[in-house]
Amino acid sequence: MTKTVLIADDEPNILISLEYLMKREGYRVVVAHDGQEACELIEREHPDLVLLDVMMPKKTGFDVCHEIRANETFKALPIVLLTAKGRDTDVAKGLAMGANDYMTKPFSTKELAQKVRDLLGAQA
Repeated sequence: MTKTVLIADDEPNILISLEYLMKREGYRVVVAHDGQEACELIEREHPDLVLLDVMMPKKTGFDVCHEIRANETFKALPIVLLTAKGRDTDVAKGLAMGANDYMTKPFSTKELAQKVRDLLGAQA
């Protein structure tokens, strides 16, 4: 069965490139343009993994991550935070909010694809 990856980012160019990358890797892709839409799509689509930008309108990636982890249904949902904010305190905050991993932009698409494979493989 094809795994579904939800990508949430308010930057159209990043959304397009990540969507292309994940589809090329064989995943079904759902996209959200802000944090609120991400929460709604997670509830509706039940993705297998979420790639979540930290700095988004309506709700930040931190807020979305916290909300997802508060819902028993999504406690085990793998979340990778993507951000330009790579300070140690930001990374620590993301992981404390329940993210499984954290990647700082710009990141290697090869490394991201491997991270997704690893997290989804661990879930199987």
